[in-house]
Amino acid sequence: MKKIQVYDTTLRDGAQGEGVSFSAGGKLRVAQRLDEFGMDYIEGGYAGSNEKDTRFFREIRGEHLKHAKVVAFGNTRRARTRVAADTWVRSLVQAQTPVVCVVGKTWLLHVRDVLRTTPRENLAMISDTVRFLKDAGREVFFDAEHFFDGYRKDNAYAMDAIEAAVEAGADAVVLCDSTGGCLTHEVGEIVRKVAQASSVRLGFHGHNDMGLAVANTLEAVRAGVTQVQGTVNGYGERCGNADLCSVVPSLRFRMGCRCVKDEQIARLRELSLFVDDMANARHDPRAPYVGRSAFTHKGGAHADAVRKNPRSYEHLNPRLVGNDRRILVSELSGGSNVLLKAIELGAGQKESAEGAAEILKALKDLEHKGYSFEAADASFRILIQKALKKHKSFFDLEGFRVIVEKRGRNEPCLSEATIKVRVKDEIAQTVAEGDGPVNALDGALRGALARFYPEIAQVALTDFHVSILDPEEATAATTRVLIESGDGQDTWRTIGVSPNIIEASWQALVDSVEYKLFREEEAAKRKPRRHKAAGRARRGAR
Repeated sequence: MKKIQVYDTTLRDGAQGEGVSFSAGGKLRVAQRLDEFGMDYIEGGYAGSNEKDTRFFREIRGEHLKHAKVVAFGNTRRARTRVAADTWVRSLVQAQTPVVCVVGKTWLLHVRDVLRTTPRENLAMISDTVRFLKDAGREVFFDAEHFFDGYRKDNAYAMDAIEAAVEAGADAVVLCDSTGGCLTHEVGEIVRKVAQASSVRLGFHGHNDMGLAVANTLEAVRAGVTQVQGTVNGYGERCGNADLCSVVPSLRFRMGCRCVKDEQIARLRELSLFVDDMANARHDPRAPYVGRSAFTHKGGAHADAVRKNPRSYEHLNPRLVGNDRRILVSELSGGSNVLLKAIELGAGQKESAEGAAEILKALKDLEHKGYSFEAADASFRILIQKALKKHKSFFDLEGFRVIVEKRGRNEPCLSEATIKVRVKDEIAQTVAEGDGPVNALDGALRGALARFYPEIAQVALTDFHVSILDPEEATAATTRVLIESGDGQDTWRTIGVSPNIIEASWQALVDSVEYKLFREEEAAKRKPRRHKAAGRARRGAR
């Protein structure tokens, strides 16, 4: 089984992506997670370029990483400058990492137009820098920047640049598709030629400008590289880097390579979500392997086939990468979708075909009116109960009023909601203020119910999303409101649809509250059964 080293550059190359930003403390936490996941190398940043990276290299020395080696990244010496006098090269040594990665030019266009120096001086810059860092006792990787573009234009010079690094003592040479403009078959052909011409250990660093970074990385491994570079979630400049969340499981489960242990890959989705959180980025639900939609089935035929044999529409068991199978329900659904979704939501596995038909009919009627239950599992759970005549209302609305008032041009809007509900033949009426009308209405509803259902105090709205379904109707358009709620342990989503945004919000709020109460009631019912079963087991043992 071929061993492939995984080199993570999320904290350096990934941080150069638009909208991606790690705090100093966040970089340390990400490095710790990457180490726990089993990355072989963690590139911490650009040595000497900014205070945040300098602080990272200083503080990471106090961490006890279990597996990974920390890498400092930097350039070759500047043209016409002694290597020992170059502050950037010295900063690589001052970072005190066991490994350094130095990037140098292999494309004559960059040598002449960007560095504004001679081809011979560029080769000297590469060899001088690598030798200086080796003399300082570092493991040294040479990033052959723009290698594939340079090789296609002048393969002899591109190879001269590699040999300059190898002769100076480089431990590995990383072939970089820096513009992301190389086709997959070209990567394979060029890597094979380099592997035949040089005995040095090879790596690959690909960018995603044509959407081929992952494919090119896998092809480079087939052609002979033993180190892959990339970022978690594919962060990086322009269109990003090779996504290690796709590269790692593909290497392990499709190509049979040794890279990261299976038990660590089983935490891949968890790592992906964690890095998104640390980078203050929204998770991509359609990301391969780790996205929320990666193992989601919507078409009725697909859901039916997956119910019979998951391999029919899943290339991999989702649990291997820490993900889960999801079944969506929509106007495209068939009975299999409904039954599988009902089971997924805990509605039981004994629903009849007639019951499924009733649920499906109610679903399609509501979707025709603008509802969409794909992202509103809690509302769909309540829909199941209503369609099967098993729904219990925990309260009845007597009425509500929402007031929005602005008392001057420079004054903020004030929102106030009054609500009256009936619970168990008792009337409760509450007034609440809020940042907006929906926030005020939510506060008033929970205030009215708190005396009867204290657990409502745990619930808070965590997200609020509004969609306009028929914008051509302008202010008379139908509005869809999606609300996400949480109680500190779980989150759930509910939906409402109406031409009136307050009414749509109210529908979603009611579903949110009733879903919470329904779950609490179900949990309470299960507890006595568990106690009785335990008692019977004890008596049987006697």
